[in-house]
This record gives sequence, structure tokens and C-alpha cells, in this order.
Amino acid sequence: MDIEQLIEFTQALVQLPSLSGQEGEAARRVESEMRSLGFDQVYTDENGSVIGIVEGAQPGKTILLDAHTDTVGISPGAPWAHDPFGAQVVDNALYGRGAADMKGALAGMVHAAAALDRRRLCGRVIVSASTLEEVLEGVALRPIVEKHHPDFVVIGEATDLNIARGGRGRAEVHLETVGRPAHSSSPQLGRNAVLDMMRVIAAVETVELPTHPVMGPAILALTDIISDPYPGHSVIPSMCKATYDRRLLPGETPEGVLAAITGLPGLADIDLRAHIAVGEYNAYTGATLRADKFFPAWLLPEEEWFVRRALHGAQSAGLAAEFSAYRFCTNAAYSAGVAGLPTVGFGPAKESDAHVVDERLQLADLIAAARGYQGIIEAVLGASEE
Repeated sequence: MDIEQLIEFTQALVQLPSLSGQEGEAARRVESEMRSLGFDQVYTDENGSVIGIVEGAQPGKTILLDAHTDTVGISPGAPWAHDPFGAQVVDNALYGRGAADMKGALAGMVHAAAALDRRRLCGRVIVSASTLEEVLEGVALRPIVEKHHPDFVVIGEATDLNIARGGRGRAEVHLETVGRPAHSSSPQLGRNAVLDMMRVIAAVETVELPTHPVMGPAILALTDIISDPYPGHSVIPSMCKATYDRRLLPGETPEGVLAAITGLPGLADIDLRAHIAVGEYNAYTGATLRADKFFPAWLLPEEEWFVRRALHGAQSAGLAAEFSAYRFCTNAAYSAGVAGLPTVGFGPAKESDAHVVDERLQLADLIAAARGYQGIIEAVLGASEE
């Protein structure tokens, strides 16, 4: 690999703002890089994801490496010491939005795949630069998987250069309480939906959540609440809506998540409605992606063949890789959680480096990740099964 070119490409990606649904410039830059590096096939699908393919000299399995091009925004009122789109290198770290989550991983995948010795490669390598992951985990990855039918998947989200063999899922739960409107000068004539929601929230705080020896505890976090009508001019609110972020463990279902709330005692007199949110977002291409916001958790055993080969590949690249698991949700919610494909996570940076002020990525980790991707690919497509 040309390490200097790898770093320059990562900087170029960080310099291009790419909020969810606005990834067009970044996608075009990825496509240009893939073509200049000699990928056998490069195209952009209807959702704006860029797919590059490298063919080995011999037939064999297909491994898909996925990284998303979209990032979260810059939070107002939180000053950055470094320009979030300047891609400055300070003390051997690259600063900027998306450096850790996850343009560094994407750049590493692209350059790792391009630098493979195809004569020793049995099978096909696909690198996908997918869209809209920050809002709909795995939804843009699905058509790529359905088109190319990979045998194995590597997700490039941050693992601190370890091999993640599982990950929490995510659900967005919407609660509604329905009251009865009345003039606020005579509140006794109505039913205040906000007061009902306050009781619901207090009850939800008592829900006993499961825990997992690898994933840790499930999480149920209140993220927003609003009454209707708003503003309430001299009227008792007849509806109140609250949103919860529910972090999922393996085996959890939408029905079980909702039942744990709706079955709480002491709420029988409240008109409470609960459902999994539906997300709908427009890609920069104009396509619309729509899905229930329930993205399941997943976990593979340590002894699974691909999991072991991935660890061996990372270690053969000189990394002190160990097994780990994601505490957040990734595109693996689809590849492993829905499609059931053997999937691991491997990427530079730590989970705590994502979505923060002065996001950064150590250049040494960027280079190590690229070499690790090569090691994983070669261990899977260049070796016979044990």
C-alpha cells in the first residue's frame, strides 16, 4: 500500500461534509479513488452507496467489507479546537468529523483491497461505502447483500483494532398518552395527557432490563417528550408523546420490548399506546429508505470458523487483536442480525471516539487497520478451511 496516499485519501474524505442523505460528494470521491486504484468493477447503487469489487485469480468465497459514508453533525455550542472539516494532522492524529466514525476505516478498506496480491486470492472482495447508517442501521446495506450474496461480512466500525463478534441492537420506541382537552381554567373537566405520561415515565424507570455476559446490560433511555397541542394556549394537552432509545441484546424481539412497557402495573386507567417507530429518509440520489426502527443484536461464538480466521488474519498483520463486542448498533444489525451472515467488526479508534468534539484518529491506527483488513481478507480467501 501507498501509505501517504492512504492518509491523503482519508483527509480528503474528512474534508467533505456528509450528513445522512448528503453523502454525494464523499461518495463520488470514493468512486474516483476505487477507479484510480484499479478495482475491477465500481458502481453506485440507487441509494448512493458505492460498491467496488476486486476479483481474485481463482474462484472462491465472497467477503464484503462495509463502511458508511455519512456522519453525524456538529453540535451547536460545542467549540472545536480543530476545524471539523480541516482534516488537520496534529501530533500524528487526524482531526475532523468522521475521522474515527468512520472515514478512516473506509479509506483503509479501499486501499487494503486494492493492494491485495490477486494471484493469491481465491474469491472476490467487495468494499461498500454505504449511506444513511447513522439513521437506519443496515437498511442501505441490505440491497448490496441481496445483490452480491457475500459469504462473510466485515463491518469497519471502531473496535480499537480488535475483532468484534457481536453487537448490541437498537430500537426506537414511541409512547403516546391520550387525554381529553379542556380549558386550562377548568382543568378538572379534561384529562391531562402530560400528567399521564409522567406516571408512565415513572413506571418505565422501574422496568427490569436484561443483561448479557458479553454485551453488558440492555438500555432504555428517554430521549424526548412533547405535548400536543404545542404551544398549549389555555388548553389542557390531549396528547403527549415520548421517545425511548432501547439498546437491545441478542434474542430480544419487538413484541417483548413493547410488552415490558405496556404490561407495567398501575397504568390501566391510562390510554397508553406504544409502537416501534418507523424511519423514512431520503438518500442524496432521491431514493427513499423506509424501515421499522428495530435493529436486532447479534453474536457469533468464538469457535465459529470466520470469527477465528478473522482474528488470525488481524494477528498475522502484527496486531495484538482480541475478541470484543460492540456496545452500539452497526450495519451488522442487518448482515448478522437479520440476514444471518457470518459477520465480524474490525476498525481503528475506540467506540468512545465517535460523535465527539474534536473527533480524531491516530495515523498509526489508520495504517494498522488497513493492514489488518488485508490480513483478514488473506486469512479468509487465501487459506483452506481448518
